[in-house]
Amino acid sequence: MTDSPRNLPAAKIEAVAALAKVSVATVSRALRNLPNVADETRRRVLDAAEQLNYRPDPNASRLATGRTQAIGMAVPMLGRWYFATVVGAAHAVLVDEGYDLLLFGVTTPEDRSRFISEWAVLGKRVDGVILVDLELDPNELDDLTHAAARVCTVGNAHAPFSSVTVDNRTAAATAVRHLFNLGHRAIGLIGHRNGDWPFQVPRDRHDGYIDAHREFGVIPRPELQAPGRFTIDGGYDAMTDLLTVPNAPTAIFSMSDEMAFGAMKAIRDHGLRVPEDISVVGFDDHEMSKIMDLTTIRQPVGESGEWIARQMIHILKGAASNDPEAVAPVHRQLRTHLVVRRSTAPFTGQRRHG
Repeated sequence: MTDSPRNLPAAKIEAVAALAKVSVATVSRALRNLPNVADETRRRVLDAAEQLNYRPDPNASRLATGRTQAIGMAVPMLGRWYFATVVGAAHAVLVDEGYDLLLFGVTTPEDRSRFISEWAVLGKRVDGVILVDLELDPNELDDLTHAAARVCTVGNAHAPFSSVTVDNRTAAATAVRHLFNLGHRAIGLIGHRNGDWPFQVPRDRHDGYIDAHREFGVIPRPELQAPGRFTIDGGYDAMTDLLTVPNAPTAIFSMSDEMAFGAMKAIRDHGLRVPEDISVVGFDDHEMSKIMDLTTIRQPVGESGEWIARQMIHILKGAASNDPEAVAPVHRQLRTHLVVRRSTAPFTGQRRHG
């Protein structure tokens, strides 16, 4: 009985080249689906590889091409839902395309500077890197640009690199405008303290909060703004502090859904109700937001991760084929929208005391 290809011992690439009557380099290009291989030649190589039970050695392929088949992702807070969702969505795309994913924790400005300064070493481990919500100063931007690094960004747009973003300032203004339209005027903010978060996103959302106040002719009250550390516990602590302020807020805009969850628990623990006593709006549309009945700004978090991973692969393929159009930076801004649930209600002018 003749052995099937799966039962045959694995062949070497030279045997495949001999059977297909092409060079070893052509076999390598055909099996990696690279351009400049005729369709008939590619079919002949694939048939020969199947007939001989050829299994490519990924390490040898990487050495031969100078590519690692790995993409790095630099993320400031791996434990947060937003970042985990971006990473998970990107990982799914990369795995399907045959790439590994290496994660780098970049929590502080010092971590970021060290990560960029060590690119000469890191660049040998990955073919490209995706920066998630990392704000680059001009020197860091120059360092990466001059190093010819393959870089894409999520959350921040830098001219030399492809990016995917949302308009955080406009979205935040939409959230706060919703509360103003419900009749609220004492609107609290749970977000960040200046200097705590060296990222553009919190600043943009704070600016949106201010924009909505200006639109309605209301002066923002600094005492109604509290840092929440972008965690559930932080949101709980911030809301607890806001409830002690004279003329406490009747509504809250939280810069993240996780902080909003903590705020809602604090409100209830103090004997108050959401939304009858205090309305709450979040940002993200976390997977638990529907269960919590939280009004929030929905941003396409998973789509951001998927798109940036595909863009990185597109750039790498373009670089391999010397296609200047493929490696040109593309900047995409995804849409957000307000999702109204039962955590917000019209201001009645009355609130029971907790």
